[in-house]
Amino acid sequence: MKTIGKYLLTGIVVAIAVAAVLFKYWAYVVNPWTRDGQIRAEVIQITPRVSGPIVNLPIVDNQFVSKGDVLFEIDPRTYRVSLAQAQAQFQKAKDNYDALEKQVEAAEAQVKVAQGSVLQADSVIKQLESEIAKNEAEYQRQQELLPQQATSQKAVERARANFEVSVQQRKGAMAGLLQARASLLGVEADLAEVKANLGAPGPDNASIRVAQAELEQAQLNLEFTRVVAPVDGYVTNLNLRVGSQAVTNQPALAFVDVNSFWVHGFFRETSIARVRAGDRAVVTLMSYPDRPIEGVVDSLAWGISQKDDSPGFELLPSVSPTFEWIRLAQRVPVRIHLRELPEGVALRVGTTASVLVMTGSAGGEEGRPVASAPSLLR
Repeated sequence: MKTIGKYLLTGIVVAIAVAAVLFKYWAYVVNPWTRDGQIRAEVIQITPRVSGPIVNLPIVDNQFVSKGDVLFEIDPRTYRVSLAQAQAQFQKAKDNYDALEKQVEAAEAQVKVAQGSVLQADSVIKQLESEIAKNEAEYQRQQELLPQQATSQKAVERARANFEVSVQQRKGAMAGLLQARASLLGVEADLAEVKANLGAPGPDNASIRVAQAELEQAQLNLEFTRVVAPVDGYVTNLNLRVGSQAVTNQPALAFVDVNSFWVHGFFRETSIARVRAGDRAVVTLMSYPDRPIEGVVDSLAWGISQKDDSPGFELLPSVSPTFEWIRLAQRVPVRIHLRELPEGVALRVGTTASVLVMTGSAGGEEGRPVASAPSLLR
């Protein structure tokens, strides 16, 4: 009986051990984990918009800087001079515009005067044509009355003279009308020229807009001499010194956005089939092994770089040799959004982490305490 009891006890212990192993294996299959995790963050390359020597550098390496704080200042003297020149050019453009406006007003007044002269000459011609018709009728009447002894030869001659004078006056008036019209054409051409020189009126004027744009650009360039932090974050790998030359569009320092940290967990492709966006995750940093961080799966990558079939020598496809009996699973990046950090935990870009994903937990209760991943999973 004692022997049977010993075998029975041993069998129970073995069964419990096997059950524990199977449970752990099932948990491993259902809840994938990886030691290949890495802390990531948005790293902003601070790039100056203008060139010049640095005259003020109030920051030090690895310093925390709030949004809007000055990172460094570029010598502003050259850009102050450029701003003063742009302001002078803008004022000059406005003065030229005002002068051209006065010329337009004067030309318009001359056009009105010329138009009045044309109207007056035309009116004189109409009056003279009426006078000619009247004098011609009188001359014909006098000629008809002369054979009847009803008028004198002297009256006939006087009527003919009046008729001829009015005809000559009309010719002079016609010449005056032509001259008035030619003068009108000349002043209209002058008006068109000064209007063309003036351009569009008001704020749409091209010369004003060009000068305004150059002024705004000079103002911006002066503002760009003060380089400020775009977000809250950390200065890192600072190699600048006072006197260093800042070059336009050349990165000057790296800046880590403190509010952008996340974790990339690189999971084997065989273990991501059940992973979904929204699943809870446990992140264990190698630097803080006893302070687990709760996270949530944000997304899974849709592709990774392929080494095979890339162009090689003579543009032929480059294919790596493989062993047919060994198939290495690729690793797919899974982006983990971190929730509230435990007190005293500082995240640093590039540090290592282990990631455990609890599949099927999407939409589950937030804020539940999380335990550290087992030491074997770290």
